[in-house]
Amino acid sequence: MDQLKGIVAGVNLDNGDDFAYSMEELKNLAEACGIDVRGELTQNLPRIHSALYMGTGKVEELKSLAEYEEADVVIFDGELSPSQIRNLEKELDCEVIDRTMLILDIFGRRAKTKEAQLQVEMARLQYMLPRLVGTYIALGRQGGGSGFKNRGAGETKLELDRRKIETKIAYLRKELAKISEQRTVQRKQRQKNNMPVAALVGYTNAGKSTVMNAMLQTYEGGGSEVFEKDMLFATLDTSVRGITLPDKKEFLLADTVGFVNKLPHHLVKAFRSTLEEAAAADLLIHVIDVSSPQHQTMIDITEKTLVDIGAKDMPAIYAYNKADLAGIDYPGAAGNSVYLSAKERAGILELTEVMKSHLFKDYIRCDLLIPYDEGEVVSYFNEQATIFETAYEEEGTKLTVECHRSAYEKYKSFVVK
Repeated sequence: MDQLKGIVAGVNLDNGDDFAYSMEELKNLAEACGIDVRGELTQNLPRIHSALYMGTGKVEELKSLAEYEEADVVIFDGELSPSQIRNLEKELDCEVIDRTMLILDIFGRRAKTKEAQLQVEMARLQYMLPRLVGTYIALGRQGGGSGFKNRGAGETKLELDRRKIETKIAYLRKELAKISEQRTVQRKQRQKNNMPVAALVGYTNAGKSTVMNAMLQTYEGGGSEVFEKDMLFATLDTSVRGITLPDKKEFLLADTVGFVNKLPHHLVKAFRSTLEEAAAADLLIHVIDVSSPQHQTMIDITEKTLVDIGAKDMPAIYAYNKADLAGIDYPGAAGNSVYLSAKERAGILELTEVMKSHLFKDYIRCDLLIPYDEGEVVSYFNEQATIFETAYEEEGTKLTVECHRSAYEKYKSFVVK
């Protein structure tokens, strides 16, 4: 099948610095969707044109550019209304999609697990619902086409009638609620086991999965590694892995879906249960691609999205990844900032040390004197705690340990003051 040819278009409303980056990112999203971007057209406007998004003169210019480049599709950086899509398709005589549809399409391609597929399908249907009128016309004109609107995980005609879509959304919501319930049960079980949780968050393609795999290789000898690839939205599913450190301290590490500028609110809503892993964690590890000139913008977008999902004011570590590509000294740590290269497995020990200072605040160092007939208590501490010293005295075994507060409370009758 021939690669689709596309043009990207955008309106700069506030002369913001982020506009050029947003357009650059739109091109990357299009390429991630298999579209060959042949051209770009932008316009500075005080407000969006209600009928055509851009001014009429610019739309004429856009039509000429699309014809010259033989474009199959024009992609707009903002979210278009149903009437804008209809009017633009009429004027440009080619398929028109917006940033939201593009991101939904990428998510649709990347979703592997049942949960991710349900979440993407629900977001897609919620987005399509108010756009049904436009879809009738577009589908009639496009036929089988290569298009976006008539492609997807649902039936081929996208349940053209509103009632069917609403029924489908209700069904998907119920299915996702079941999965969310299971996740809540698992989370409660972990809390009962006093297992601290750290969640990797950050912009798409910042290297979260690479950080996770580097930690698994360092402490678990590899094994249950997560999928990692240098592409946008490689991870759509939350993966949780247990990590046991050499001093027997244990924690869970969660890898979450990456954020992106103007992440469609339908997707944020649909992925809420997945993103709750971040909101319910004890610590966030904000992974940043420090080699990107736009990394400060990425930090701001990630922090805004974290507020949206209820993960505001949580303790966080800033893991400045890809330091090898940025020409920054690494590995190293200063306060809650760590400079590393997860790909080179450099900086993982430094990251772990900073994580430990947050995750294991509830650990206490103490001396215990355990009578010889309480051998199972000694075994418990050998398995569950870090033992610094063991001495055999007349009254029993004397241990100098570092253990969780709950273990200290349970066995404090053996603590030597």
